[in-house]
Amino acid sequence: MNLELIKKPPQCLEYVIVHELAHFFERNHTEQFVALLDRMLPHWRIVRDELNAEALAHEDWST
Repeated sequence: MNLELIKKPPQCLEYVIVHELAHFFERNHTEQFVALLDRMLPHWRIVRDELNAEALAHEDWST
């Protein structure tokens, strides 16, 4: 887990946890993996897009 996730909305952390737990049942991002996410977190695509919309951490390249 990346500690920067604490700065994201709670539903983003929920998505990451459900996503990682789903890998206990399906190793890769197969159709079965997607079906599992669909069952456990029906709005996962929206939350994934929200999570990926912004950088995980602010990086200051000026120094």
